[in-house]
Amino acid sequence: MPEGIKIFAGNSNAKLANEIADVLNIPLGKATVSTFSDGEITVHIDENVRGSDVYVVQSTCTPVNNNLMELLLMVDALKRASARRITAVMPYYGYARQDRKAQPRVPISARLVADLLTATGINRVLTIDLHAGQIQGFFDIPVDHLYAAPVLSEYVKDKYANDVVVVSPDAGGVERARAFAKRLDASLAIIDKRREKANVSQVMHVIGEVSNKNAILFDDMIDTAGTITQAAAALKENGAKRVIAACAHAVLSGPALDRINDSVLEDVIVTNTIPMEENQKRCSKLTVLTVAKLLGEAIKRINEESSVSSLFD
Repeated sequence: MPEGIKIFAGNSNAKLANEIADVLNIPLGKATVSTFSDGEITVHIDENVRGSDVYVVQSTCTPVNNNLMELLLMVDALKRASARRITAVMPYYGYARQDRKAQPRVPISARLVADLLTATGINRVLTIDLHAGQIQGFFDIPVDHLYAAPVLSEYVKDKYANDVVVVSPDAGGVERARAFAKRLDASLAIIDKRREKANVSQVMHVIGEVSNKNAILFDDMIDTAGTITQAAAALKENGAKRVIAACAHAVLSGPALDRINDSVLEDVIVTNTIPMEENQKRCSKLTVLTVAKLLGEAIKRINEESSVSSLFD
């Protein structure tokens, strides 16, 4: 058992928090996070944290604003209770797609969230697969940015060992897909598409050889599943033997599950950075892998002041 560690969880991903606590062989910290009748969130830390190295596990997934506010209030409560160090463990970092001014008169929301977290008093952030790596630069505190690729690649190697091609669903994800292909010793292909408006995309054509291969569509997240299902159809039309999708964050909003169910995708491999229990009931194609061991090892190393860098790859 690591010394002085306490793990707390908000309401966004309590199951993952319990798994992390099990990995570290410590009990989950006692806290009450609830709402008043008017919707305001109230937090009470139900045990002594003075001088402790505290980790708050909270994905800012749906409902995004509630989960973000829970995290901010928990951090404030822990800070006022004299915790020695507070690390926000954010398996999924919401608002990450709004990371620049893509057009006039819009916010850089990823930066605003970083400022809110820092102002609240956290000492460190631990997260997985930021939508854009440069978001780390929005923080003036240490950010440990882990990747789910080792967890995903291990599963893919076991199940889809032969004739694999890794496919980037758009030009922006090529670097990510190339790194994943290197892990699998596989070739690389790219989907060329034009995005007409937010959450709507049109697949144009496939760049690379996918005929008679197991095509693994690899991305950091699946949101409405429009891009991934259109890409899957294009791969099938170009002769792919099987089409599989893999991503770290299964946001799965709006019509995503219906699109996946109706698509040519045979397997959609995701992690539990976002809770998946309800989605699995509605979609048998989902394969959910846990990142508890990855996060637990990172927390252990942070607590021991040892290197975390080997977990980044």
